[in-house]
Amino acid sequence: MRPTTWGVAAVTAALLTGTVQAGPAGAASLPLCPTVFGHGGYPTGPNSWERDQIRQPNHPRGLAQQKGWGASGVEADLQLTKDGATSVMWHNTTTNGLTGTRKAITELSWESGADPLKGRTITRGPYTGETVYTFREWLDSAASQGMIPLVELKGEARQSLLHTDPAIREAGWAEVISPMVERVGSQHIMIYTHDATLKPELERRVLEAGLASSLTGHPYWVDGIGWEEPPPAASGNHASWEQELALRGSTTTSVRMATSWTADFTAWLSERCV
Repeated sequence: MRPTTWGVAAVTAALLTGTVQAGPAGAASLPLCPTVFGHGGYPTGPNSWERDQIRQPNHPRGLAQQKGWGASGVEADLQLTKDGATSVMWHNTTTNGLTGTRKAITELSWESGADPLKGRTITRGPYTGETVYTFREWLDSAASQGMIPLVELKGEARQSLLHTDPAIREAGWAEVISPMVERVGSQHIMIYTHDATLKPELERRVLEAGLASSLTGHPYWVDGIGWEEPPPAASGNHASWEQELALRGSTTTSVRMATSWTADFTAWLSERCV
């Protein structure tokens, strides 16, 4: 799902993030190229779940493709299995788009029982055959590929994170927070949620864990049109991209910008930034 609010971009030296590109002579007045975050588009309108092509980079293959398109980071999706037992990377409320019977992610165990989530594979779209990964597995892959993670905690996680049973509630929050704490010294992991009931508790828990930096540095969303299937032409975004680059672009810092048209955006930027 397209984020509606992005935090203020972190001031990150373009040289260190690998976003500096060689430009034409006299290009000193051009802004530094932004640090691009890729996002997997999801269609809007009636029966969007039927048209969804499972494009989210919630697995190593998606991370690698976004990197190949020129992204330095990705936005991906965090869910919790039944009773908050395991944090997993999956966008949809249910297993729609995966092998096996269709069930809510919150009704499934990771690897126990007759119908576990582990081992199911994507059935359509560019990542057909890819499987579901735990939060820890995905973070490790992002680190190994040099990609900056921006994690959306999905609203369905309320099932465990706001549960009346404190054992379930604490188990769920441990699955969200602990993987970030374990990597705090080596990996900048950002997290947010659109869910109004989860947001204050997420922020409180993040701050108590000493992870304040996870709530900052989020990229600006720059697309001007919504995603559909098949994808609309990227040219529909050009006016918005031009406006955002003019408004936020800097000759001294590399601003973080997010898009669902990663390859098109980086190509469009090629002669507009250095």
